[in-house]
Amino acid sequence: MSEDKYYTLVEGCTFASNQTAVMMLDRRGGGLGLLQDAQLIKTTRDNSKVNVYDIKTGALRAKLEGHEGGVWGLEFHGNTLVTVSTDNSVRVWDIARAECTHVFRGHTSTARSVQILLPVQIDQYPDGTPVMMPEQPLIISGSRDTTMRVWKLPQPGDSKYLPPAPTDEECPYLIRILTGHQHSVRALTAYGDTLVSGSYDCTVRVWKISTGESLHKLEGHAYKVYSVALDHNRNRCISGSMDHMVKIWSIETGALLYSLEGHTSLVGILDLKEDWLVSAAADGTLRAWNPENGHCQSVFIGHTGAITSFQHDDQKVISGSDKSVKMWDLRTGVCERDLLTDLSGVWQVRFDAQRCVAAVQRRAMSYIEVLDFGASPDTIPSDRLGERTLVNKLGEEIEGSEGHVDLND
Repeated sequence: MSEDKYYTLVEGCTFASNQTAVMMLDRRGGGLGLLQDAQLIKTTRDNSKVNVYDIKTGALRAKLEGHEGGVWGLEFHGNTLVTVSTDNSVRVWDIARAECTHVFRGHTSTARSVQILLPVQIDQYPDGTPVMMPEQPLIISGSRDTTMRVWKLPQPGDSKYLPPAPTDEECPYLIRILTGHQHSVRALTAYGDTLVSGSYDCTVRVWKISTGESLHKLEGHAYKVYSVALDHNRNRCISGSMDHMVKIWSIETGALLYSLEGHTSLVGILDLKEDWLVSAAADGTLRAWNPENGHCQSVFIGHTGAITSFQHDDQKVISGSDKSVKMWDLRTGVCERDLLTDLSGVWQVRFDAQRCVAAVQRRAMSYIEVLDFGASPDTIPSDRLGERTLVNKLGEEIEGSEGHVDLND
């Protein structure tokens, strides 16, 4: 029996009872950020540390320390991790070496949103040569200081840049500062040469990254904007607000195209994938919309509290709320499975074709739970089917920790 199949919970789409690897983080409550790739899980709490775990064993691979305040956002590409923090800084890390290689300063308040933006083809010249934007890999950070900053993404082999000064106006990686919002920048998303930002000033702005020009100020929300999405195929953007509304806008003209009604509380999360737009709200529901015409396709009802995290593909939605992690049929809105129950909090959920990773809280203790969609129950001893296995930071099993759970209820 291979080790990576030993720590499994869910099998394929049939949901036979297997096992799960549960990584205990610490004994305090509190929020968690979460990223995963095929091999590693990166987590952060509202403190200054980022932990990197092996997704197969649960072993702690690296502890990234350096921030002087809570880490509120993180993005990674390959071996590079970028974090933003309440200490106002942006940090770049070499994951394999577990060290900070660059510190970018300049924000004067909490940096809470970040995106790594890689060049993509947005057009082609008459001779067939592709037009790539941005021209180089970028980092975009958004802050409570009302601004966004555009930085060059450091490349492997670059010299370290670790300035001690609290501000960094001479930073060679800083490209430009984007100003215009009158309150905190709560959300941002970018593609090619287009950046969309949502703010507590109740507006959405569309920017041309290569020049820093604010192309449109989108007004129409009555309260704070909490979430944005970019539909580059249709040349549109989407926003979610405390006014319960989801709005679809034209990037070309700035015109409001559709106002999507149905939620009864703050719309805090949006996720767009091709022909499916999904919104999640503090009313405990998710809604799937047709982004072409704004029609509501399905409503997901079953959570008992605000949706704190979700992700979807073209078949399913996996969402987390106060007490459970659920998997839904995207097209019908039917709950296919309660993946995790009896929780006191869900901070993040992420999944790919093989695994779902959830950062959760149970009885004032935080965990990461790894659910393996690809494992076969035939590879697990019958006396261990349905067993939850708790492992420590070395990837070692803690005996007598959680007992059995019946996943077929």
